[in-house]
Amino acid sequence: MDILLIGGLWLDGTAWDAVTPALEALGHRPRAVVLPGQGDGRSSATLDEQVAAVLAAVDASAERPLLVAHSAACTLGWLAADARPERVAELALIGGFPHEDGRPYADFFEMRDGAMPFPGWGPFAGADSADLGDELRRRFEAGAVPVPEQVARGVVRLSDARRYKVPVVVVCPEFTPEQARAWIAAGDVPELARAERVEFVDIASGHWPMFSKPTELARLLGEVAAGH
Repeated sequence: MDILLIGGLWLDGTAWDAVTPALEALGHRPRAVVLPGQGDGRSSATLDEQVAAVLAAVDASAERPLLVAHSAACTLGWLAADARPERVAELALIGGFPHEDGRPYADFFEMRDGAMPFPGWGPFAGADSADLGDELRRRFEAGAVPVPEQVARGVVRLSDARRYKVPVVVVCPEFTPEQARAWIAAGDVPELARAERVEFVDIASGHWPMFSKPTELARLLGEVAAGH
């Protein structure tokens, strides 16, 4: 199956380097989506341009792909499902949830010189980063790409209710499926509260399983893909 991989904040396509060969070994065709402003050398990209890059990858797939989105990019995956509900076979959300219409995409940290740099490990102390050793932290920091301000502060726009028919799998790394269900039931994730099919799978990792548990993550995504 075609599997499109979308990294979260500060990640370029190389974040999936340890996941793609494991997916290929399972018989799938993974492809890391290069986001404008996060891996192509640009610093002035917009949220619309990132959405367009994901849609181009969806449209280029020979079949309906499994769309995999990580962290803040879960909103980016949801925007793609909104724009191409008939073309996305399923959406896997790793460690994050989609924002609703009218919310800023990812205006979370301080902006410097028109971009949002990685803020260091302080905001991610605890379960988020506990499974990242010194080597993986150094690798992350060395490859962290500041997120263009127009991406982070871009406003989410959703328009097609058919997105709620796209099956969703929430991959739960630093939180549990029970916590995710409770957040959705409490109204904290209104978009998924309206989705017709939402399933949950657990992975014993921190927030970045593509670094700390790539083989296990590939196995879980392969199982999702196998359902199609």
